[in-house]
Amino acid sequence: MATERDRSVSGLVQDVVGNVEQIIRSEVLLAKTEVKEEASRAAKAARLLLGGAVVAFYAVGFLLLFCVYALSTALAAWAAALIVAVALGITAALLLKIGIKQIRQVSPTPQKTIQSVKENVRWAKNQVK
Repeated sequence: MATERDRSVSGLVQDVVGNVEQIIRSEVLLAKTEVKEEASRAAKAARLLLGGAVVAFYAVGFLLLFCVYALSTALAAWAAALIVAVALGITAALLLKIGIKQIRQVSPTPQKTIQSVKENVRWAKNQVK
């Protein structure tokens, strides 16, 4: 009878180890998925920031053009350049603001995985009691 009892205990230990391995694998998979999602959000925000930076570069170009026109020609030419520069500056500010807002929403920590691990620890503690 002692050998049957030992076998059942060893079988239980093998089952527990197998379950723990499966839990760890699923947690790693969840973490990978969550990190990929956050990286995708960060890439989208980075594209907006890049777009805002490009538009800001053009705004500076038109502001320089404005200065040249203001110094060398009549009111109509530099006024037109000023209008274009202001419009591009507003566009750049909006793109940069949206990009910064989205960058701030990106979370580097895998929240779902952390919550799941906490639940697994609580479950394991209850099984030991």
